[in-house]
Amino acid sequence: MQKSLLLIALLATTASFSQQRDYPVRPVNFTSVKLMDNFWLPRIKTNNNVTIPASFERCEKTGRVKNFEMAAAHSGKFCTIFPFDDTDIYKTIEGASFSLSLFPDPKLEAYIDSLIAKVAAAQEPDGYLYTARTIDPAHPHPWSGPERWVKERELSHELYNSGHMYEAAAAHYLATGKKNFLNIALKNADLVCSVFGYGPDKKKVAPGHEIVEMGLVKLYRITGKKEYLETAKYFVEERGHFNGYDPKSKDPWKNGSYWQDHIPVVDQREAIGHAVRAGYLYSSVADVAALTGDQKMINAIDSIWENLVSKKLYVQGGAGAIPDGERYGNNYELPNTTAYNETCAAIANVYWNQRMFQLHGDSKYIDVLEKILYNGLISGVGLDGKSFFYTNAMQVRNSFTHSALERERSGWFDCSCCPTNVARLIPSVPGYVYAQKDDKLYVNLFINSIATINVPAGAVEITQQNNYPWDGDLKFVVNPKKSTAAFNLMVRIPGWVQNKAIPSDLYWFKNGTASNVTITVNGKPAEYTMENGYAMLNRTWKKNDKVEVNLPMEVQRVVANENLKDDQGKVAIQRGPLMYCAEWPENNGKASNIIIPAGASFTSEFKPDLLNGILELKTNGIVLQTTDDQVSTEKKPVVIIPYYAWANRGLGEMQLWFPEKIKDIEIIASNDQSAIHQK
Repeated sequence: MQKSLLLIALLATTASFSQQRDYPVRPVNFTSVKLMDNFWLPRIKTNNNVTIPASFERCEKTGRVKNFEMAAAHSGKFCTIFPFDDTDIYKTIEGASFSLSLFPDPKLEAYIDSLIAKVAAAQEPDGYLYTARTIDPAHPHPWSGPERWVKERELSHELYNSGHMYEAAAAHYLATGKKNFLNIALKNADLVCSVFGYGPDKKKVAPGHEIVEMGLVKLYRITGKKEYLETAKYFVEERGHFNGYDPKSKDPWKNGSYWQDHIPVVDQREAIGHAVRAGYLYSSVADVAALTGDQKMINAIDSIWENLVSKKLYVQGGAGAIPDGERYGNNYELPNTTAYNETCAAIANVYWNQRMFQLHGDSKYIDVLEKILYNGLISGVGLDGKSFFYTNAMQVRNSFTHSALERERSGWFDCSCCPTNVARLIPSVPGYVYAQKDDKLYVNLFINSIATINVPAGAVEITQQNNYPWDGDLKFVVNPKKSTAAFNLMVRIPGWVQNKAIPSDLYWFKNGTASNVTITVNGKPAEYTMENGYAMLNRTWKKNDKVEVNLPMEVQRVVANENLKDDQGKVAIQRGPLMYCAEWPENNGKASNIIIPAGASFTSEFKPDLLNGILELKTNGIVLQTTDDQVSTEKKPVVIIPYYAWANRGLGEMQLWFPEKIKDIEIIASNDQSAIHQK
């Protein structure tokens, strides 16, 4: 209770700066939403009990903590691989700070404070903080350049490190009320603002790896210091001036597009370049546009979002198709065999879609956020909480040489951005459940929880009761603190209920029709209007009013736009928000030989002891068999599981897109009979 009151006071202080512009829709803070569900709460507990401790332990063992100790002593040799390794400590502190608000832990809090003390000791007197140089300025990391900032555009990641530090410091301050980390961040931000900007004596550099912009905005919200917002805006506007780039080159590293630095942001219309950097940039553009009222920026990210959702998003929410550069490909370039789909890109796109919703109040952005969150993001962390995917594959075949990143989870990576990014995202999920605009209270995610939210008519407690994502029967109990409260309850009606696989023509449901959604209040049919994908219930609410919403969860066959060549003649299977895949353990050791005929129907069964509890789907399929150099087909039961749960039981095949009939077969020279596949 004390921390919640502190947070309210801090937010009130921030609001007192009288910012003239901001997002029209504001999220309800994660500390106001207490989860009780069986899907997200166990994951958040695992993140707290396993992921965060394991991450801190690995930061200790790999030398990431030692780098700060050596920087404080100005002695030694940078002992990890990349100059951005500092951020793994920052991101884990951010996740741990979120967790402290949910699970108070004096021992964890003390450990965080000890790390913050080491970070403070490594900071140079003027605020500079970058262990790859400070340890031995005469011999810095080769990516760092001989002087500060000279390699920022290409390799050094100095501002990237700062951005993650700002994000972590803001989370730590809001969660604990302590300023020990915040003061470090503010000192560094003051230095950054003095070095970079619009003035004639300042450096003109667009950050090579974006996120400092998002971090500066968070510091601005806490302090009201206008220089932080101005510098964030400068970093956005500095892009696209061809400083050192050849605009005529087709090479993304030479024309600047790899860094989203090829043309000014306000002229960009396509998701391009390194997918994580892109997601952080588009998030920061939304932040700056909301706070400054820059309509040209909003127009740009509106167009870029449309490009992503209509041409560059995988069916399970993954993004960044091309391994070479971890980047977006051309329009409709979404190959399955070599799909990259970095976990960090999924996280960045959750941040971006949340901000797009806050700008426009349209449920389509939350539809995409939900698609990413329940599929292509949580697939990146194993059910044990300490094994991870850097990339998230669309298919794995025994006959295809996949890298370890694609088919086997790892506890850590040389570049371990994804595990620590997961550690900070998972405990923040409660902050995506609700949002507000004037007298409208938006219900975006369906998670068993109790939330106390202040609307103009007074404080209201809302209790969600459901078994989502396995069941679409939703119940909300509305309890105004006063006897009554008049406001609009905006319940999202997901696109998958309205016969929309995604808000574009990139994917759609084959032979699907919109489902009949029923909504009652206190057992009686409710009057409501639809607004931007939300069922708007406008009434004066009384204590213990009960809203029940039924979202039919039918098994849907997803088909792809004709421009997605790898997916033609195939279907993906979706139920509710979840995409499904076939994995080897349920299917006789294989998955790539499965056909799901057009007329096949599905049965479902909840398996509480399988993969931490999943709803399993089963159908009568056809499988290709090979015996004595003969190829045949056989009708067999086929079992599919939620995509997020694959690769938790050892190495083997996985398939997400299924042919409905055999058009051709592919024979690969191999002694392994599994080298015969349908096409």
